[in-house]
Amino acid sequence: MKLDINRTKIGRVSKGLLFSAWLGFLSLLGPSASPAADDQRDLTSISLEELAQTKVTSVSKTEEPQFRTPAAIQVITSDDIRRSGATSIPEALRMVPGVHVARLNSSQWAIGIRGFTSRLSRSQLALMDGRSLYTPLFAGTYWEIQDTVLEDVERIEVVRGPGGTLWGANAVNGIVNIITKEAKDTQGLFVSAGAGNEERGFVNARYGGRVGDAGHYRVYAKYFKRDAEFHPDGDDFDAWHLAQGGFRTDWKLRGDDRLTV
Repeated sequence: MKLDINRTKIGRVSKGLLFSAWLGFLSLLGPSASPAADDQRDLTSISLEELAQTKVTSVSKTEEPQFRTPAAIQVITSDDIRRSGATSIPEALRMVPGVHVARLNSSQWAIGIRGFTSRLSRSQLALMDGRSLYTPLFAGTYWEIQDTVLEDVERIEVVRGPGGTLWGANAVNGIVNIITKEAKDTQGLFVSAGAGNEERGFVNARYGGRVGDAGHYRVYAKYFKRDAEFHPDGDDFDAWHLAQGGFRTDWKLRGDDRLTV
């Protein structure tokens, strides 16, 4: 009698599991799969010629198609950053092959190219819009404070290999050039905010406007607070928060001449 009861229970459980599995399979075939298919169609519709015409400037200091550059260069676009879910520039650099990104604690990064990783990243040159990000005291880069509104980043160009001929002695192992969007492409108000268990809270605000017929500008401010990492002794020494602001102005002069501040 006990054996029959157990068999009945097992039969009911098996039917329940099969019904749940069938519902899960139907959900995979539902509308939730259509956005991924749309994204796939959009990517496959891009021709090889369009992909080959990606413009870069970090190799020769002049704009040229990526396939013509005599260097190992990787380009991270704004769409790549958005899809990755990165919340900082070091996190975005993890997508580049040959770039080693180590998080020392919740507030410090060590980034290197081709294995030469150090706290101050002395072995490669870091640029933002062609301007050096090196600190004048230690000839290194503090990546935790080199930040901006990620929605304003147009692309990140990473050159793996020496570039000292054009960029100087600091470009030993490579170049990281963060290129932001022009001010005319970031007009209006933009605000984003969020919170979580590790990212306790963050807010980004940016406003872009126009000055006369030839000038555009944008100003931004951002703040975040991050929780400390877990430590066995309970010492939360690496919790930190940061407030930052900045601006960019673009002026069109005569012909193709432009002034950017």
